Amino acid sequence: MSLRTRFAALGLMVSLATIPLASGAAGEPYIINAILPLTGGESFLGKEEANALTVMETMVNKQGGIKGTPIHFVIADDQSSPVLAVQLANGIVAKKAPIIFGSSSVAVCSAVAPIVAKDGPLEYCFSPGIHPAAGSYVFSAGLSTGDLLLASAKFLKARGWTKIGVITSTDATGQDADRVIAEAFKTVGGITVIDQEHFNGTDVSVSAQMAHIKASNAQALIAWSTGSPFGTLLRGAIEAGLTIPILTSSGNLTYPQMKAYASFMPKELYFPASPGFAPNQLPNGQLKKEVQTYQAAFKAAGIDPDEGYALAWDPALMIVDALKKYGTNATAAQFKEYLDGLTNWTGIWGTHNFKAVPQRGVDVSSVILVRWDPTKNTWIGASKPGGDPL
Repeated sequence: MSLRTRFAALGLMVSLATIPLASGAAGEPYIINAILPLTGGESFLGKEEANALTVMETMVNKQGGIKGTPIHFVIADDQSSPVLAVQLANGIVAKKAPIIFGSSSVAVCSAVAPIVAKDGPLEYCFSPGIHPAAGSYVFSAGLSTGDLLLASAKFLKARGWTKIGVITSTDATGQDADRVIAEAFKTVGGITVIDQEHFNGTDVSVSAQMAHIKASNAQALIAWSTGSPFGTLLRGAIEAGLTIPILTSSGNLTYPQMKAYASFMPKELYFPASPGFAPNQLPNGQLKKEVQTYQAAFKAAGIDPDEGYALAWDPALMIVDALKKYGTNATAAQFKEYLDGLTNWTGIWGTHNFKAVPQRGVDVSSVILVRWDPTKNTWIGASKPGGDPL
């Protein structure tokens, strides 16, 4: 069966009545449930994350699965809706499954978190934008918004761009960014927001906001939104004649978006990213080895991986490792115990230490700023780990 055919099968929405248990009868695969936006506004990430789980499934099963038992990810489509995600999560909880992967956005993960936070199942959210309470059953993939923007602030200041314009969406992602930008700029010092604008994610124009930013004489712009609203921001910047560097969310590190926005791409577009986006900068060692394994798995599937694929990879691989330790009868408490105890687990996001960084494992030391290079049709490194420019 082709990867596309298998992905299509995975992409079918799983009804509440048919959400499977974590483990089936003898000889059947071990089921791992995920709730992802295969449709709706966040589907640009959800489809990639679902595809990454498919690639992971193929790789793990070729290596013998979990002591001979194959794994299988069953994915329910939350349609980018927090209400539907909660319904799906309740169905999984009722089946007593020990873990839920997903979803992809701050709003959806935050809606599901109260269901699982105290007693499980364990929720491994693929959005870096949530900030789970230490010791809870909720974990967040990737690098936190705080670490992404802290490294970005260091990078901006080091480049001499100290007067910054900011435009964020009015949704949960934008609200989180507003708070974190203020904290990052305060921590770094010597860098200020001289104009702060907001827009609704459904707006088709941001001409007035971009005119204000241009008039402010900002030296760089943080345009923090994801998906199609980010396209609105880029188009607005070009129409306003803004030629300053633009820095945006890592959630926009996707090839489809770069292709779609090629006709109105700014001259300098930067993203805070994971080490895997600049593999040539990595020294020989375990991190580079993990990135190479990751890239090889996707190359075999005919895929050039980007942010959505990356967000799902380390969480899924850690849970597979936990299953290899505890077996297919592992409980939510054992998954949590395993993650809480990791202090030197290296994946494509860096070396995870959950004792030092609860619920996430990695911090600002793993952030690398990258720039989109349209001549190479890929991202190239612009900083050292932590944000200092090359």
